[in-house]
Amino acid sequence: MCKDTIVIREIELKDNPKIAQAIRSVLIEFGVPKVGTAYEDAALDCMTETYDKLRKVYFVVEKGSEIIGGAGISPLDNYDGNICELQKMYFMPEARGIGLGSKMMIKCLAFAKKAGFDQCYLETLPYMEDARKLYRKVGFKRIDKPMGNTGHYSCTEWMLKDL
Repeated sequence: MCKDTIVIREIELKDNPKIAQAIRSVLIEFGVPKVGTAYEDAALDCMTETYDKLRKVYFVVEKGSEIIGGAGISPLDNYDGNICELQKMYFMPEARGIGLGSKMMIKCLAFAKKAGFDQCYLETLPYMEDARKLYRKVGFKRIDKPMGNTGHYSCTEWMLKDL
């Protein structure tokens, strides 16, 4: 693969430390609280194992040997219904503004639909405006309160999309 080629693919074991570092780096860049957000999730250090289950997937954005972003789909935690959650969608600065977010959304939502989910839920922060703009563009609508219990109590924006 050419060192400048960017590929979106399913996560592999060798990606675990790279995606954990990328996600934490983006969270720090945006000043996201370290508690009540993805920053403290135990899953960050074992993403491959976390998503290697039925109706779950995590995709990484690979450029050369670097992981510069990712996003996943998983059944919504602590929720009784057929809803999935878009999880841990973060991109390093070099992955932003070049259409990768839209490509990632298409891939994730296609997986969610194929896995048989009825709706997709996500949580974000009010100051992540570019992300919220992308979510609205693909059909997510703001809702008034959180669904399920993800443990991300610092996230105060919630969105839902019919699949």
